[in-house]
Order: sequence, then structure tokens, then C-alpha cells
Amino acid sequence: MSSKDNSNEEMENFDWITLKNDMDAIAPVETQREKFIRKFKSNPFVPIGCLATTLALTYGLWCFRTGQKKMSQYMMRTRIAAQGLTVLALVTGIGLSAQKANKKDQ
Repeated sequence: MSSKDNSNEEMENFDWITLKNDMDAIAPVETQREKFIRKFKSNPFVPIGCLATTLALTYGLWCFRTGQKKMSQYMMRTRIAAQGLTVLALVTGIGLSAQKANKKDQ
């Protein structure tokens, strides 16, 4: 096998790179920040709920470590409530986007 054949085989392995460049020219890829902003605008309660869950968990663990048992228990219950509301917001957002897609198809 010649080195030219090896070179052609190697280039065929990288066809996906040219495909990605062609696709980027048609529809540019959004950055992580742009994607977060777009998703936050469509359903702001999910990231807010995630933040509330994280804060309740962090403060609850800190209270547990410092020996504040009642506040720790309260924060763990608050975390469960925040998680539930986040899941509810997520399901509601999926339902609303499915309704929008259904209306577009009709």
C-alpha cells in the first residue's frame, strides 16, 4: 500500500469535519451562553428552581455541619419542595412547547 493510499484513507476519516463546516455556514451553532439565555426566556422557572434547590441544599448541609438540626431539617424539606416545583415547571414547559408545535402543524 502506498503512502498516497494511506493519505486518502486518512482524509476519508475526516469527512465529518468538512460536513460540520458546511453545516455551520448554513446554520451557525449557538454558544452555551446563547443557548442558556434562549432556554431561560422560554421557561425561566426551571433554572430558578434549580438555583433554589441548590441554595436550600447548600444551606441545609451547612446547618447540619454546624449542629443546627432544626434549621437543617427545615432546609431539607425546602429543598424537596423546590425540587418538586422545578419538576412541575419542567413538565409544564414541555407541555406548552408541545402545544405550540401542535398548533404550528395544523
